[in-house]
Amino acid sequence: MDTPNVGYIGLGNAGYPMAACLAKKGYRLAVRDADPARGIKFVEEYPKCRTVPSARDAFIDCDVVITMLPNGEIVRDVLLGENGIAAHLKPGSVVIDTSSSSPFHTRKLGVELNTLSIDLIDSPITQEKLHAIDTGGATLMVGTDSPEALEKVLPILKDMSTHVFPMGLLGTGHMMKTLNNYTSVGSIIALCDALVTGKKLGLDPQTMVDVMNVGTGVNFSTLYSMKNLKSFDSGYQLELLIKDVKIAKEVIESSGFRTDLPNMALNYLEESMKFVEPGACHSECIKSWEDRAGVKILKTERRKSI
Repeated sequence: MDTPNVGYIGLGNAGYPMAACLAKKGYRLAVRDADPARGIKFVEEYPKCRTVPSARDAFIDCDVVITMLPNGEIVRDVLLGENGIAAHLKPGSVVIDTSSSSPFHTRKLGVELNTLSIDLIDSPITQEKLHAIDTGGATLMVGTDSPEALEKVLPILKDMSTHVFPMGLLGTGHMMKTLNNYTSVGSIIALCDALVTGKKLGLDPQTMVDVMNVGTGVNFSTLYSMKNLKSFDSGYQLELLIKDVKIAKEVIESSGFRTDLPNMALNYLEESMKFVEPGACHSECIKSWEDRAGVKILKTERRKSI
């Protein structure tokens, strides 16, 4: 597949820059988003690409279709729903789902697509620093039942990322993504606990973050999303974080392992939704901690070590 025709569905906070990575490498993408204005903007920025209508056969010429959508249910509807595109894709084509989806839904979807001679690959994303995906710095976790399909699309995966990790069979990419995010949630909750406790006891929260970033408490939130305390600009919504914790809870329970943290995390984060607007950055969850602690976490001048 020297010059594959690639379709891209979903041009949101993550989808737009990921698709842009491919456009910059010369791919003539066929793009679609629920908001047509995003597709128009994308094509204005990358004129060799084109928008496609909501017709079921809009991607009929594509060898590969990439989805970046809010959840697995929407992915399935786009592919197999009333106006699903899968029935009109070419036999032997490959769908790459880069969304944050349930691994169990992904496996079921793979079986359904296989009856249409379409291979499904799950390849969700993470990143080692904030906004790394904007410049091709994504990390992809890949699951597939078809080594041949992976070989076909590996150049595409590498063209929109820095790191590609094959994880195993179909669904293992999404499994790794949810456990990665679950680990991050643990650090977010611990950080919020620490900041309000420190504030109540007289410590400066900004200095606390600075100390953690050169100590063993360092994590993604201290380095990026909450480095400057309540910047609220990570691009990762609180609703999505809650969705990912629910998937992680399902994955952990399916393994037979018992832990109380998933339920605790969900309780904390769902409570936080009462304090934020729809679409709020996940770092705004700290507003709930502030309310419970009766303190405000404010940005102060950075202090240098002596």
